[in-house]
Amino acid sequence: MIKFADIKARLTGISCPFFGISWTPPQPECATAKKILRFLEDRRVLYVPSEMEVPDHCVHSVVKIREFLTCELQALPETSELFGYVKAMRIACRKFLERMQCEERDILTHAGQWGHYASWHFASALGEMRGTFGNMVAQMVAAYGLDVESDLASILPGEEKAEHGEKQGRFRDR
Repeated sequence: MIKFADIKARLTGISCPFFGISWTPPQPECATAKKILRFLEDRRVLYVPSEMEVPDHCVHSVVKIREFLTCELQALPETSELFGYVKAMRIACRKFLERMQCEERDILTHAGQWGHYASWHFASALGEMRGTFGNMVAQMVAAYGLDVESDLASILPGEEKAEHGEKQGRFRDR
């Protein structure tokens, strides 16, 4: 589990030398954000190396993620910060699914054959979706002061640091 304080230290934001701004998010939004994070933490399509993924399984998982996000989005006020984060993740799901439907037979049949153009197409679409999710999850974590499991935290933006001469993944705890 990666603690909020560790993640917050890696995120950049607006700073002012003379004063600070604090904001306390509404409790129902915090609960919804936490529910969404817990759901995403169990979605390996977001963080398992793409070469270990089965494209067809990924498509089914992304469909489930999109359905879940749509349900959560319906209960949020459009003016909330969380609404924007969830909407961006849902758009990323839809974009991934649209890219997988393009030449679907080739993508789903040959994406597991590394070296075939379909594997590049799949890995590119998956990476783009993960990038969006990483940014939105990071913003949710910062806005609502939440902790996130190490696997999902691996897609959060931030600098990689070398420790003991070894390159580490982002936000991995040792």
